[in-house]
Amino acid sequence: MVNKTSNPASPPSPAPGGLAAALAALPCLVLRARDGVIRQPDGRLEPVPLKAVADRLRATPHLLCHGKAVGRRLGLGEAPGFDVLELFAFVRPAQFCLPTIRGLAQASDIALADPYDHGQQAAALPSIAQALIDELAAPLRADRVDAAAIAFAMAEGGWPWGKLLLEQLGITTPPDGPTLYRAFAVWQKAPEWEEQAPPPPPGQEPIDPPAARRQLDTLLATRDGPREARPQQADYASATAAAFRPRVAEGQPHMILAEAGTGVGKTLGYLAPASLWSTINEGPVWVATYTRNLQRQIDDELQQLATVIPPDQVVVRKGRENFLCLLNFEEAIQRIATTPKNAVPLGLLTRWATASRDGALMAGDLPGWLADLAGRGRTFGLADRRGECIYGACQHYKRCFIERNTRAAKHARLVVANHALVLYHAATASAEASDAGPTHLVFDEGHHLFDAADSAFGIALTAQEAAEQRRWLLGAETGRASRARGLAKRVEDLLAGDEEGLAALDAAQEAARSLPSQGWQKRLGDGAAKGAGEKLFVAIRDHVYRHHGDTNSPYDLEAAPMPMDGGLVSLARDFSGAMTRLVEPLTTIKRRLVRLMDERAEDWDSDTRQRADSLARGIQRRVEQTYRPWRMGLMTLVELAEARAKIGNDNTKTGDTALDAAMAEERFVDWFAVARQEGRGDVDIGYHRHWIDPTEPMAEAVLANAHGVVVTSATLTDGHQAKANNAPEDADGDSDEESRWASALRVSGANHLPSEPVRARVRSPFNYPDQTRALIVTDVNKHDMDQVATAYRSLFAASHGGALGLFTAIQRLRAVHGRLAPALEAVGLPLYAQHADGIDPATLVDIFRGDRDACLLGTNAIRDGVDIPGDALRLVVFDRVPWPVPSLIHRARRQRFGGQAYDDELIRLKLRQAFGRLIRRADDKGVFVMLDSGFPTRLLTAFPDGVTPMRMGLAQAIQTVRDFVGPQGGQAGSEQSDPQAPPDQPL
Repeated sequence: MVNKTSNPASPPSPAPGGLAAALAALPCLVLRARDGVIRQPDGRLEPVPLKAVADRLRATPHLLCHGKAVGRRLGLGEAPGFDVLELFAFVRPAQFCLPTIRGLAQASDIALADPYDHGQQAAALPSIAQALIDELAAPLRADRVDAAAIAFAMAEGGWPWGKLLLEQLGITTPPDGPTLYRAFAVWQKAPEWEEQAPPPPPGQEPIDPPAARRQLDTLLATRDGPREARPQQADYASATAAAFRPRVAEGQPHMILAEAGTGVGKTLGYLAPASLWSTINEGPVWVATYTRNLQRQIDDELQQLATVIPPDQVVVRKGRENFLCLLNFEEAIQRIATTPKNAVPLGLLTRWATASRDGALMAGDLPGWLADLAGRGRTFGLADRRGECIYGACQHYKRCFIERNTRAAKHARLVVANHALVLYHAATASAEASDAGPTHLVFDEGHHLFDAADSAFGIALTAQEAAEQRRWLLGAETGRASRARGLAKRVEDLLAGDEEGLAALDAAQEAARSLPSQGWQKRLGDGAAKGAGEKLFVAIRDHVYRHHGDTNSPYDLEAAPMPMDGGLVSLARDFSGAMTRLVEPLTTIKRRLVRLMDERAEDWDSDTRQRADSLARGIQRRVEQTYRPWRMGLMTLVELAEARAKIGNDNTKTGDTALDAAMAEERFVDWFAVARQEGRGDVDIGYHRHWIDPTEPMAEAVLANAHGVVVTSATLTDGHQAKANNAPEDADGDSDEESRWASALRVSGANHLPSEPVRARVRSPFNYPDQTRALIVTDVNKHDMDQVATAYRSLFAASHGGALGLFTAIQRLRAVHGRLAPALEAVGLPLYAQHADGIDPATLVDIFRGDRDACLLGTNAIRDGVDIPGDALRLVVFDRVPWPVPSLIHRARRQRFGGQAYDDELIRLKLRQAFGRLIRRADDKGVFVMLDSGFPTRLLTAFPDGVTPMRMGLAQAIQTVRDFVGPQGGQAGSEQSDPQAPPDQPL
């Protein structure tokens, strides 16, 4: 497995002074914005320019933290040296710590007198390394033998820590082959899953409000930490309990639209009736989130409730692409013999996989920074890819992380997933009688349900997706090593002797050759397209170029399909015909597999039958969800183009065809698009068809098949009309019920159900007028990035960090980040940035949360679903009004849902989400700043009742921030919290 002739790194030997002396002999590096601080072995602190730091690292190994991040800063790719973060990943696999020296020190119980002093951080690195190595070398450490074998392989691959670890572990001879193999053989250590009988239908005992309140009390008493009295939370739990009753009739679920203001505690609020119903009725409740941040928060919450909700009854359900594939991993390990340097990242991943709870590469226990250390391409390339899984034919099938997760979800009481997976699962389950879908659903972050449905029920015929489908059908067609075996390799042994099935397989493979093959991008660029698919995408690209005003734009290009020239119509018809020739044999293969399961019942074992069943289902889903929609969408365009051609320039009618009715309904929007990526030009080309209202198919396929549905969010309703009219609130706390709930009805799909949903709105317990300020800066040119950067710098300095900068575009974020980092470093404020630091958003948020005075820049992923209680977040700055991105689908929805009012509703939602990051606890204080003088007055109703945004210049805004949350202001007391005493007049 390992090439034993390569030379491992040569760190200072622990003898004769021991490990401590070896570590003390290494210089230690900490980077700052403009330079680095190097602590020499004699204790001297030496500031060194960044360019010189790179030269020092090349010449001498240093102790450092997060070598990949250091390397990016220095332009080295990867900084050579002793990365203490790598050591942590090796010693404490599947455990998270902040990927900073402060985080490592905290995880190692090493106190720093001043955690932000660079000299103390550098001095702590040897102590952190010593503590970790001693921990691994402890005599009772259960994984010492495997760790030593892996460390040997990693040392052979050039890992600097390898020699130190082996000498400290007392390993003087190389491990033998079986020991080395066993250490890496995660595929042999993962527990096997076992088949279980299908679960019986759940009971139908209802949960009444008093029972939900009692369960909430039980959950609260179980959690760690002080219990904060929240009467609103009990009211919310009572309201959501209404979803957990038997439905009155088929197609009429109990649907609850529940808005819970920030601080109500909605997670425990809906988990109370959900967990009680699932326990009493022995049935599953699926909880869906839109963001991974919230999914992880719910998972953490459920782990605290283990005494009430047993962990074996909870499953965090993820898609196949999120898991480590054991067969991929075994093949990667086998290649270490020819590429020893791969032993270093694969060794770190082996340590994680052995300790992992569920083998999830995404949204699991793999720290985001570990993927960075091991290489993101290498790490996520080990996941299951479409076209590779061979199911029961895989030798690791019984230990497969993916299969275990899928089966566990079928028997779980609480399943936590994302919106997309829940919609897919519920929709496919309703179409497959053999797979009963969940009867009770909770959609947290319900304001995103419309977007999730848009993705789930739209059609996207793109070159990238079509090439991926070809790969699934034909397998790898190049000489490179790949497990993409294609449909024939997966199914031909099952069809052996079945002439009809084998003939259909040949026909399907022939039809698949019309799809784009590997290298399609270069061929399209060179004008050398081949096959019906590639020629169609060339024509689509040319159509977009002709109809778009600015073909040099760095952003995606769109164009309406009509009018289509004759060449494009012909190519669309050809490709549609190819899809017909593909669908028919695939349908035959699916039918023959189902039939053979009966005919060969005595010959096929359980694994073979299961593989046949999985393949039949997979083929059916691709036919129904991909190939037929592609064909039908293209033929709709062809018929429309031909109808238009018959009547010439008269576009007022299309003739007496069924097409007239479809056009009159205006249920869909079609467009062609060229997707672009910064610095890479055109990366994809395609045809898209989306529902104008995607909750319509969602209501039919998902909601109508459920018994109870909760759609909840802190920003579910829009009270703009009531607040704009200054109407007094009635006894129920609402002046214009229909206006307030119109948004919730639209995004949830409740308006497509025959019965009215239950509506519940529980106010936030926070005193926003006392705890917050909202400012609109009037003298910063939002188009001048120098001015915008100056505003961010001044405001961040005024709050002394604890600041979140939000941006409407990645390019604007990067422009500000480059100007901001040195200035903040000069005043001792750490700055982190999405799209700039090479760290995943979840890890960035963890770093930010753990550092009271840090600053963070981000876009949508940072704005939504992030929970940062306490004064780690006390300032939010938004770069400009987040206007909707103009597009053809947005134009259609704007026309359907109210024009400017629809745009304003979307903007208010984003503003409310951003503002909601500020206050997460009763003692939080914060300031929201908008750097856009053109902020419309009509949008002011986005802010909570009693919060009156103030227009002012930048200098006044800086002083307001300093007074309210700066070191000498809000942190010193509450004397600045009078909402009637801002430095300017209210609007």
